Amino acid sequence: MAIDNGNGPSTGEISTEDLLWEPPERSQADLKPKTDRIVFGVAAVLSVAFLVWGVVNQDSLSSLSGSALEFLIHNGGWGFVLAASVFVVFALWLAFSRYGNIRLGRDDEEPEFRTISWISMMFGAGMGIGLVFYGSAEPLGHFLTPPPGTEGGGGGAAVGHAMSTTLFHWTLHPWATYAVVGLAIAYGTFRRGRGQLISAAFTPLIGERHANGAVGRLIDVFALFATLFGTAASLGLGALQIAEGLRQIGWIDAPTNPILIGIIGVLLLCFVVSATSGVAKGIQWLSNTNLVLAMGVLLFLLVTGATVFVFNLVPTSIAAYFEDFFANAGRTADTAQGAEEWLSGWTVFYWAWWISWSPFVGMFIARISRGRTIREFVGGVILVPSALSLVWFAIMGGNALYLQMHGTDLAGAGGTEAQLFALLRQFPAFGAVALVVMVLIGIFFITGADSASIIMGTMSQRGAIEPKRPITVFWGLMIGGVAAVMLLAGGSDALSGLQTLTIIVSAPFAVILLLLCVALVRDLRRDPVVLRSAKAEEVVTAAVVAGAQEHDGDFQLEISSAAAEEEEPSSS
Repeated sequence: MAIDNGNGPSTGEISTEDLLWEPPERSQADLKPKTDRIVFGVAAVLSVAFLVWGVVNQDSLSSLSGSALEFLIHNGGWGFVLAASVFVVFALWLAFSRYGNIRLGRDDEEPEFRTISWISMMFGAGMGIGLVFYGSAEPLGHFLTPPPGTEGGGGGAAVGHAMSTTLFHWTLHPWATYAVVGLAIAYGTFRRGRGQLISAAFTPLIGERHANGAVGRLIDVFALFATLFGTAASLGLGALQIAEGLRQIGWIDAPTNPILIGIIGVLLLCFVVSATSGVAKGIQWLSNTNLVLAMGVLLFLLVTGATVFVFNLVPTSIAAYFEDFFANAGRTADTAQGAEEWLSGWTVFYWAWWISWSPFVGMFIARISRGRTIREFVGGVILVPSALSLVWFAIMGGNALYLQMHGTDLAGAGGTEAQLFALLRQFPAFGAVALVVMVLIGIFFITGADSASIIMGTMSQRGAIEPKRPITVFWGLMIGGVAAVMLLAGGSDALSGLQTLTIIVSAPFAVILLLLCVALVRDLRRDPVVLRSAKAEEVVTAAVVAGAQEHDGDFQLEISSAAAEEEEPSSS
């Protein structure tokens, strides 16, 4: 029995091509790399100009960036706070919606990488250096200097607020930001056959002509800049901590600017070797190695440290995270006295960092996620790294909190970069463990530069998955150069230079990401899986109702042409 209610499908004009369409076996990203001279040229010239400015006149760069930061935090800090929460809600909604079963590729396609390699590459590229840098220092910092609005509590309450604030910065929000970009790129590339570009993901919103024209190129230039500064900030943190580690074990007297620049230079040489080996060889091998090293360090600290305190801290941290979630998500410059300055050093800096890093991490995650469903993608990208971050901070931060509460002044050991080594000094075999940690940071540095330079090469070469090596190496060297300039711009407080420039550069890209969410929904609404499901539900519902009315419930369904039905009605 064929049913046509005479009004056409409620889902809109759906053609046979829409219902039977399948993703192409090759996308534009699989084609031979071809440099977009406008995108690459504009981004390269501006990047070199920034480097020259930073080298020639550090004072003017520091002064201007400081003024811009003050204006941005005072007038637009709320925008960062709101946007980050929007990304969390949006990503989780996609996973649990009707779009969750859509596969990033052909309907029968299998994942390209094994799950363990997928997770290790994603985790290493997403925030590896940051976790090491802030692993003990952030919980300790929030414990000793409570976030605005949480002052007055002590003991267990202070520990709970410290851990909830730390997890708020490192779990759902950053990975949801990455997931939005990664999903839009992966869907457009592997499902729709477009190039692997941020601009290509805007096709359903601005049209193919504009996506391939001036508007699209402007979006890609912004994406290149965001990636450049976001990655440079991360590598700058790594250089700071490696230099401090060398000082702690007695290899250098002080982490001076020449030493920091030298560390960046040595690691960039290692990056060049890794970058020329490709994703499947270089990055995958280094990421797997780093995952083993990171888990080894955690296990060592867990077994030889405050084991019971750490185990108790896990459920405490989870409960505190949900208890303080809305207070943390709603904290803005007007929340409490001193909130504006605190936000610029913590929450807003983090949100800006994640946003500026999202083109790189998102596109890299997209590159390694072919064949997975949207639900699997969101679950893997958000929940698994968030769980690993919980374990990381419970062990690193838990041991730091325990020692601080029992008379060991880790906070007095120096700046943020010094507190990790002050923690390790309380454990056996300090020299050996410190060396392992520096190797860990170094590999995170190399994989970060490796992954980011490949992604920036992709953006420079019209979405090619395997960009040309000279382009890749150029962007890797630029990342190192910008990291050095950002460190120098901070003067005596190198960390502030990294934070300030990251926030400023990421502001326009936050608006682009919000529009990207709209573009992705428009794309998904016309996916053949969604259209088939809607058509099937509509037709079957109408058929069942008609069969129950006309045949008193005793009927069967048959498929026939609607045109033939009009000429000679069939009976069931």
